[in-house]
Amino acid sequence: MTEPELVDRVKRVLVDEFELEEPDLHAQANLYEDLGLDSLDSVDLVVALEKEFDFKVVRAVDEEKIRAIRTVDDICGFIVQKMKPVAVRPEQA
Repeated sequence: MTEPELVDRVKRVLVDEFELEEPDLHAQANLYEDLGLDSLDSVDLVVALEKEFDFKVVRAVDEEKIRAIRTVDDICGFIVQKMKPVAVRPEQA
């Protein structure tokens, strides 16, 4: 998946789930201050992103990273990290 495709999918989730306007979804748009999301919306956002990108947020591992997400660009960076292949140690293979 290319970066523009990833950004388009993130924007589609935000438009579909939260009825936001796509022109407002620029890279530095703050989810809370600019787009009006709240803490309950952030939970819904995680669920929607898990579904769209087929990954699971691991509470102990990802919780701090999720709390640091503030912008549309932060969402994309988080997804890129989640989609990176996990290195398997030889003893796990």
